[in-house]
Amino acid sequence: MKYNLLAIDASTEALSIAIYYNGKTFRYFEECPQQHSQKILPKIDAMLLDAECSLKDLDGIAFGKGPGSFTGVRIGVAIAQGLAYSSGLKLVGVSSLQTMAQQAIDEHNQCRVISGIDARMGEIYIGDYSKDENGLAVSNNQEIVCNPDNLENIVSSSCAVGTAWVTYPNTALSHNLSVLENVTLPNAFYMLKIADHAFSTGNTVDAADAQPNYVRDTVTWKKLPGKE
Repeated sequence: MKYNLLAIDASTEALSIAIYYNGKTFRYFEECPQQHSQKILPKIDAMLLDAECSLKDLDGIAFGKGPGSFTGVRIGVAIAQGLAYSSGLKLVGVSSLQTMAQQAIDEHNQCRVISGIDARMGEIYIGDYSKDENGLAVSNNQEIVCNPDNLENIVSSSCAVGTAWVTYPNTALSHNLSVLENVTLPNAFYMLKIADHAFSTGNTVDAADAQPNYVRDTVTWKKLPGKE
């Protein structure tokens, strides 16, 4: 790690925060649905105190850009933008699917990872990743949202991570995917390596240019009988 970084992710049921500062790492992970907005800023402040640094001592901020919960993704992006505006730091958006793939690579030495998040309404967010020469999870194709029964071009016998395979275990079985049951939600700690590489290559954005990646841009609600 070359850069001192703050990483945050609020895109799913889990809220996670990580700080790398002067060779030390501080991390927090909690499943706390619908509590992200109340907890995130106080926890960041507490972790900065633990790390004995301020935002302005850091080199940048990484944020979970989605996909995931629309509300959670918006919270993460908005908090990252606010912190960046106040500190003048650059930002890097990291996919929640890529973050889980990175955990599988780092913790379980996997080379090919299929990340999936339950997208509700009978669909899943899906991403296909491989380990590159730097040990980073890199995407093999575009992240999509789809019906779990209609997965195409999935490499059989790959490692699988995420809540999609908990909700749809038969889909994993039909594609002969080996599910890592301890990697179900993105953890900001595993964003740090991805963000460090992005900063080293200048792949950063200003606060005003930080964007979410919902993957599913519109939500179609099925109307109840007799309702307009």
